[in-house]
Amino acid sequence: MAGLMIADDFQIIRDDLRSGLEEEGFEIVSSVSSGREAVEMYEPGTIVLMDIEMESADAGIKATETILEKDKDARVIFLTSHDDDDVIMTAMATGAKDFVVKGSDIKDIATHIRDVEKGKPQLTQRVQGILMGEYKRLRHSERSLLFFIQHLSSLTAAERELISCFMHGMKVREIAEKRFVEPVTVKSQIRTLLAKTGCSRTKDIVSLIRELGLERLFP
Repeated sequence: MAGLMIADDFQIIRDDLRSGLEEEGFEIVSSVSSGREAVEMYEPGTIVLMDIEMESADAGIKATETILEKDKDARVIFLTSHDDDDVIMTAMATGAKDFVVKGSDIKDIATHIRDVEKGKPQLTQRVQGILMGEYKRLRHSERSLLFFIQHLSSLTAAERELISCFMHGMKVREIAEKRFVEPVTVKSQIRTLLAKTGCSRTKDIVSLIRELGLERLFP
């Protein structure tokens, strides 16, 4: 059985989860209070129960992106009090395996963990419905659907940040100054991003994301 990491900024919640999951037979290998600590303490093979809002409103999402950059096989389950559609879509776009709302019965949480460990995550009806709704919304455009499936979830955290800069109309030099790198580095990253998305210009990436209505993924 895989070990678990619990990432939540409230000690009482971490302690409650530890107690309940240990009774269910799980080993808690680490318990952290921030996304930064989750990245630092993550070990391959560990299943992560990740809160979303910790040291910042999206700390868990950023931590998940970073963990998946380091280990593409990482298994993250979001366990959070946020359950609105936009948050679920943003969270699942990271490549996380499941999304469970805080307050769920510990046995239900344990079932989700076991299913993820088996490689057969059982998304809740709510999450399935949201993802299916997004699928149906995109189905009318084959190009859009292929972009969503093949490219969006594979973007690195750095590439997401780069797209966010494009969405805000920033130029190469402005992006370089913001990220404390040389313009030539940004241009190299842009070339990689264009190749990955199949677009010929950064304006095309921005237009496609707006067409898909996915601006919320690039704040």
